[in-house]
Amino acid sequence: MAPKTLLLALGAANFASAHFGLAYPSWRADTLSGTNLTGYSQWTYPCAGVPYGRGNVTDWPLDGGSIELDLHHDWTYVFINLGLESGGNVTTHNITLTPQFWNATGSGTLCVEKLALPTPAKDGQRGSIQVVTVGESGSGLYNCADIRFTSNATTLPSDQCKTEGVTVHTIQEQSANGTNGTSGNSTGNSTSGSGSSGAAGSGAHMLALSSVVGLSMAFVFGMSL
Repeated sequence: MAPKTLLLALGAANFASAHFGLAYPSWRADTLSGTNLTGYSQWTYPCAGVPYGRGNVTDWPLDGGSIELDLHHDWTYVFINLGLESGGNVTTHNITLTPQFWNATGSGTLCVEKLALPTPAKDGQRGSIQVVTVGESGSGLYNCADIRFTSNATTLPSDQCKTEGVTVHTIQEQSANGTNGTSGNSTGNSTSGSGSSGAAGSGAHMLALSSVVGLSMAFVFGMSL
């Protein structure tokens, strides 16, 4: 029995290392557990197989709120989308909150104190946050968190929203003269910054990036791969 237990433990560890956690807002369900018997899988579009309204609902400010991810890869590309409830359901995540998607380098915690909405939501409106990560293989992993926009909701306090072990660079379209390939640097409160390049410069990064850029509009508009 001991070898079997060890194999199960190793399998769970490998599963966790290849996926990511959505710590805030609270995800619909824990899709990270290697012993998950629900059939949920982060490979499953659009929300790891977890139906809307199945789990937690987090109050979010009308103009945008905090997001915290538990990242387990050496690097990954991150897309964050929003879908608004209509007719009691969220059928598409067609509002991008990361028009310039992120290259998150490092394994650890990524927390952004305020991820702004393009347009403020109405008080009481419900919706769903979709987080998509893409690694070296070019395949997407998905998690979702259901939210309720409220006027009295607040972002996470700065002493609770801390990034550890992760650096984020925003990916921009490269101009003809080769500038502005990547810019921005975030280790916590914001994804804007003074500019930093080279985060996606390795051969593995560029191989994945060539695929990711081609698929980026699909992620932005919540389309299936």
